Amino acid sequence: MSGPNQVQPKQPLVLGIESSCDETGVGIVRGTTLLTNTVSSSMDEHVRFGGVIPEIASRAHLDAFVPTLQESLHEAGVTLEDIDAIAVTSGPGLAGALMVGVCAAKALAVATGKPLYAINHLVAHVGVGLLDGRPDAVAAAGLGAGKLPENLGALLVSGGHTEILRIRSITDDVELLGSTIDDAAGEAYDKVARILGLGYPGGPAIDKLARQGNPKSIRFPRGLTQPKYMGTAEEKGPHRYDWSFSGLKTAVARCVEQFEARGEEVPVADIAAAFQEAVVDVISSKAVLACKENGITEVLLGGGVAANSRLRELTGQRCASAGIKLHVPPLDLCTDNGAMVAALGAQLIMAGISPSGIGFAPDSSMPVTTVSVPA
Repeated sequence: MSGPNQVQPKQPLVLGIESSCDETGVGIVRGTTLLTNTVSSSMDEHVRFGGVIPEIASRAHLDAFVPTLQESLHEAGVTLEDIDAIAVTSGPGLAGALMVGVCAAKALAVATGKPLYAINHLVAHVGVGLLDGRPDAVAAAGLGAGKLPENLGALLVSGGHTEILRIRSITDDVELLGSTIDDAAGEAYDKVARILGLGYPGGPAIDKLARQGNPKSIRFPRGLTQPKYMGTAEEKGPHRYDWSFSGLKTAVARCVEQFEARGEEVPVADIAAAFQEAVVDVISSKAVLACKENGITEVLLGGGVAANSRLRELTGQRCASAGIKLHVPPLDLCTDNGAMVAALGAQLIMAGISPSGIGFAPDSSMPVTTVSVPA
């Protein structure tokens, strides 16, 4: 195994494997250059259940991994022998789904003799900001190729996570400033979409319908915004930068029940618009507050909910007003993918950090402060 004092490849060719939820992702990068990003999603298999079923996701990863790997290698024009190292998401995520990717990565590492890096899924979302080789990616993210800006934060909004991070060093110094204490934003979208009869996944359906509704028609609660949770800049409350969406979901359910009890037609578009406004309002306001009070001047927006048009719009407006530069990578690099895993793996190699070996286990609740698993 390589150590921190040994010479590392200047532009390592890294294979990244992602299987934390319902996307089987394999990506290949050379240093900071994206060669290929191949993703197989099992979302269609979860539609009739209204959410991701872990067992179905795990079996889908088993079926999809080898074809996805083969396609990725073909698109990049490389072989497994050419690869310098393998990186795999070891957490956080669904335990069974993580196990499939981790076992596949270990098998490849043993078969090829390549070093293996077990990395953090959340920090990998920030790693996409380092990729070049795709003009649309660099232009959309607005980041300098191969280098993250100083005073950087990351706002990650997805079906499983809603978090604001401070990134001092992507390889060894990531701080969690705030997170959801219950439902993630994407999870709340799915649950509310089910209440409104809009199906799964809920995010795109609500985003589309909300454009036809009046977001001011109903005032839904903004969780953890009361003074006892917020405190002041001098004496911060216990949840100043945190979010809560479970109460909002319940408020939507009660609203629908009241319309039905009165025998009135449920104004689905208005409720969708008002719900979405409550979510993006509290996410963007708290994220900007965390950035202002922690000296963060640039923010990367990632995760599947980064596709939401209103979240992009309002977060962009509030960041601009606060003098904060917002970076939004292309959608296929915001959602879960293997390229982001490979990108972070390459950074670890170039920083001289030792590989993880094959003795680690998947960690479904891996803290964001653990960028990679030590040997």
